[in-house]
Amino acid sequence: MPRGGKKGHKGRGKQFSNPEEIDRQMKAQREMEANGGAEKESSSGSDEESSSDEEYENKKKSGVEGLIEIENPNRVSQKSKKVADIDVNAPKELSRREREEIEKQKAKERYMKLHLEGKTEQARADLARLAIIKKQREEAAKKRDELRKEKEAEEAKAKR
Repeated sequence: MPRGGKKGHKGRGKQFSNPEEIDRQMKAQREMEANGGAEKESSSGSDEESSSDEEYENKKKSGVEGLIEIENPNRVSQKSKKVADIDVNAPKELSRREREEIEKQKAKERYMKLHLEGKTEQARADLARLAIIKKQREEAAKKRDELRKEKEAEEAKAKR
């Protein structure tokens, strides 16, 4: 037996509601909607301005809010903004991460520009290394040419 002593419900019988009971419940619900809707229409037409204030005060509070009055200065209530109040052309404030990412990207672009111009330490070192390699390759090419010419001269002497 599992802990807690609770058994499964697989063997229980199923309960079905009969159609007459469903019809009775639906009729009762329609009557409540018809009566409640007429009362709401008559009261909302008289004071539209005061109803918005009442809605704010009578807003259904969930959990402990309904039981205890809270005076928390740090609590931020969510206020809905009207479409007319929103300024589309206002500059968007970036978060710290976005701002740092943009700065990092600009710094990288600036460095690459200087690097291509040959003004950074790394670029200077690369250019010096490339110059050395170029010299070595030229010297190697000269040696190969000299060796090839010597071989051709030896072959020419051997044929005579």
